[in-house]
Amino acid sequence: MTDSVPVRCPACRREQSFTPPTFPCSCGAPLTLPVLRDGAPEEIGHRTWQDIWVVVDCPSCGRQGHWPQPEFGCGCGVLLRVPVTPPAPVAPPRPGPATASPPSRPAVARPAFRPVTIRTAGDAVTAAAQYLRWLGFTDPRRPEDPDTGVDLCGTGLVARIDPSTRPAGLRGVECLWLHGLQRSALGVFFSLAGYAREARARGDELCVPLFVMDLTGTPQPVNDPADALIRTGPPDG
Repeated sequence: MTDSVPVRCPACRREQSFTPPTFPCSCGAPLTLPVLRDGAPEEIGHRTWQDIWVVVDCPSCGRQGHWPQPEFGCGCGVLLRVPVTPPAPVAPPRPGPATASPPSRPAVARPAFRPVTIRTAGDAVTAAAQYLRWLGFTDPRRPEDPDTGVDLCGTGLVARIDPSTRPAGLRGVECLWLHGLQRSALGVFFSLAGYAREARARGDELCVPLFVMDLTGTPQPVNDPADALIRTGPPDG
């Protein structure tokens, strides 16, 4: 069970108990954000992208990742940003004999993809599911709960299919990434109208494969993570 920490509101000066959030690391271990016990929380007046993410090292695998900044709503109505312990500085590597770099994963050989013509939003989901199977995901399917925020899920996979006529936005990419974190799965995004510039940039930073589909139902990669997924297939797959 995660231990709670005391948090003192700078507005009303009341001390309250706060339980740090826990997220699944990609290694499979639970990662509880290391909230500073003696840290001074700050009142949130305006959010920026840098403010809502923190860098934390996983205590199990040592991997460094970006996680949602802990927030706490005080009973007086103030929303607080709770500070976390900063990651340890990375020591420079010691000089030593040269070692061979690990071999890259080999490219996957596949037959030609057979697309599904898109006439409706449902066709777009069907086309994406067929493409994901072609990539190597074994069981892409619609979630039992349609309100989960994803359109397809499966072993190691969550996917969002945006059939609208407007480019997919930043929020959609970020939400898909968070769904992937919660399920220890890779998030894959498909859009019929492309992506806004900031959504494309975040997809690159978060390593979310982004694809665009035309009405023939043939997805095309639009960033490096998508190219890598086509080349080598699903992670550990």
